[in-house]
Amino acid sequence: MKRFKYPLEGVRRLLNKDTHFFLHVITAIIVVILSVIFKLSITEWLFIISAIFLVLITEALNTSIEEVVDLATNEFHLNAKYAKDIASFAVLLSSVYAVIIGVIIFLPKILKLLGVF
Repeated sequence: MKRFKYPLEGVRRLLNKDTHFFLHVITAIIVVILSVIFKLSITEWLFIISAIFLVLITEALNTSIEEVVDLATNEFHLNAKYAKDIASFAVLLSSVYAVIIGVIIFLPKILKLLGVF
């Protein structure tokens, strides 16, 4: 059980420090509920789960990079800014991927439900 101590501390820190991570978790829960409601296929589930985990992983890495940069310096350094900006861009890329996957999977189902399709 000791091996779970540090990851659980990390999750606690993420949820307390990073409101974006918390919002991603809430969004993931909503997406999972919608996935159950729309009875996704196994393949659709795989894409949804990969998108959710990709966003959560990149957000966690982004936060850890921010923590390390803040630990290294309290002063402004251009390289520190670049490190934070690039990590933030990784989160943006994963979020765009997740939105694209969500649109591809859910839009036809929603349109069919509304009688548009």
